[in-house]
Amino acid sequence: MEPTATEQEPQVGEDWAQESSEPGVVHPRSPTPRPPEKRRWRPSNLTLRLITALILIPPIVWVCYSGGWPYVAVVIALNCVAINEFYDFISQKGAAPHRLLGTLAAAGLPLIVFVGDPFYATSFMTALLLGVMIRQLTKAEIRESIASVSATFFGVFYVGWLLSHAVSVRFIHGDLERRYGVEQTAGIDPEIGFFFMLLCLTAAVWCDAGAYFIGRRYGRHKLAPAISPKKTVEGALGGIVIGAGGAVLTKFVFEYLVPGQLSKDFSIQAAATFGVVIAAVAILGDLVESVLKRDAKLKDAGAILPGVGGLLDRIDSALLSIPVMYYLLLAYYYVRFLV
Repeated sequence: MEPTATEQEPQVGEDWAQESSEPGVVHPRSPTPRPPEKRRWRPSNLTLRLITALILIPPIVWVCYSGGWPYVAVVIALNCVAINEFYDFISQKGAAPHRLLGTLAAAGLPLIVFVGDPFYATSFMTALLLGVMIRQLTKAEIRESIASVSATFFGVFYVGWLLSHAVSVRFIHGDLERRYGVEQTAGIDPEIGFFFMLLCLTAAVWCDAGAYFIGRRYGRHKLAPAISPKKTVEGALGGIVIGAGGAVLTKFVFEYLVPGQLSKDFSIQAAATFGVVIAAVAILGDLVESVLKRDAKLKDAGAILPGVGGLLDRIDSALLSIPVMYYLLLAYYYVRFLV
C-alpha cells in the first residue's frame, strides 16, 4: 500500500517537524546548512620566490667556490636553457630563429672563454654572424630572413655572450696574468674570482629584493610605466642602496669569516662603489627583459622556477651586471697596476 502524503519519508537534507496547530500535517524545514569547506592553504607568489631562492643559493655558492670544469658546465647549461626560453618568446613575434645553431653557439662561448681568451669569444661572435647569414641562404623561405637572422644572433649575444662573462669574472686571475704578466699579478690570489662573483651576485640579488619590498611599501612614482607598471623610483633607489649594502657585507664576510685573504686588496670603499654600479645595472637588466616580454605579450619567459617564472626571469639582472663587473675589474686593476 502506497504511503499517503503525510506518511512519505523525508528527502535527504531536509528536517521534518510536526506542526501543533495542524495535527497530522507535516511541513518541511529548510535544508540544514552544510559547514563551510576549509580552504586549502596555497603558498603565495612571494613565498614561492623565497623558497626557490633558499633552495638555489647553496648550490650556486658551491659551484662558484668549486670553479673549474663544474662551474663552466653549469654556465653552459644555463646558457642552453635561457637561450631556448628567449627563442620561445621571441617566436611569439613571428620570428623563426635558427634554434640549434644559436643553442650550440651559446653553449660554446663559455667554453671558448675558459680554455682560450675573451678575444677568441669576440672572434667567434663575428664568425657566428657570418654563419647565420650563410645558413639563411639555404632556407627556401626568405620572407622572414631579417627577423630570423636578427633573432638568432641577438639571442646568442643577449644570453650566450653576456652570461659567458661569468666565466671571465670567476677566472679573472688568469685574464689579469695574461695582460700584466706573472710578476705583476703575483700578489693576487688565484681564486679571487670566487669573491668577485659572489660580490656581484649578492649586489644584484639584494637590489632585486630591496626594490621589490621598498617599492611595495613606499613606492609612489612610476619608474617606467610603459615597460613595467609596478616598478617605482623609490623601489629602484632603495634597491641600489640595499644592493650596495650587500656588496659591502660580502666584503666583511670574506674579510672576517672566510679563511684566506681573497678580499684583502679590495677596500670597503671599492666594494660599495662596485655595489652601487652593479645594482643600478641590475635594474636596467630587469627592465630590458621586461621590454622584450611586453613586446611578446608574455608575463614570464618560462615556468621552471616556482614563483619566479623562467630561468631568464631569474638571471635577467645578472645578464648585464656580470659583464659590467668584469669590465669594472679590468679598469680597477688597470689603475692599480698603473699607479
